[in-house]
Amino acid sequence: MTATPFKSACAALALTAAATLVQAHGDVAPQAVDTAGLPETGDEWLTENPYRAEEVGEEVWALAVTVGASGYNQNCARCHGLEVISGGLAPDLRFLEAEEYGDEWYVERFRDGYTQNGITKMPAFGELLGQDAAWAIRTYIETRPDDASMEEASDELKTLRDEIAGYAEDPSNADADALKTRLSEIAAGIETLSGAPVADSAAYRAAILIDGTQEAYARAAEALTIGLSAAH
Repeated sequence: MTATPFKSACAALALTAAATLVQAHGDVAPQAVDTAGLPETGDEWLTENPYRAEEVGEEVWALAVTVGASGYNQNCARCHGLEVISGGLAPDLRFLEAEEYGDEWYVERFRDGYTQNGITKMPAFGELLGQDAAWAIRTYIETRPDDASMEEASDELKTLRDEIAGYAEDPSNADADALKTRLSEIAAGIETLSGAPVADSAAYRAAILIDGTQEAYARAAEALTIGLSAAH
């Protein structure tokens, strides 16, 4: 079966996000972000996220989340936390509104950094990483799931994770369509703290990955394990 561009982008999103969770990234020196495939945003800085699905479609949005996950974990997680869950040393960016007001605050900090009492709290990333990377990271940040929503779904997701892990060994009794449907239903009920309409949750990632193959079941089970761990 040949994957559609959207499915390919979403699968990459799920795998990238899952893989980066197991590493506490965030090097001191800014790390370049590969934004290949994203529409170029130009030289003049925008004040509103151009990569939201309603503006560019689901395929580009999914790619932006994938790129943003990598960029965030390379450059931001050290201070703002894995999965954007702050440990208290820096603002919890999951609460930054997914609208123009939140975008303006975000892009100002990203471009210029932040200094307090002569101490650099956040370096200026604008010239170093560029606008495309900035908005991809913003897209990733605003799609983080709400902890409370994840907690409500966690017991069922753990049960599904164990079931899916079993199908990775023996898929003979698996119903891929039913699993995808249930995971998608759960994903639809998981909210974001930013107000963004879709949360890049463990349920969402797992639903995208399942295609009826044993390899896909294994990846989906892994995405659920990592996502559930991050939620706690």
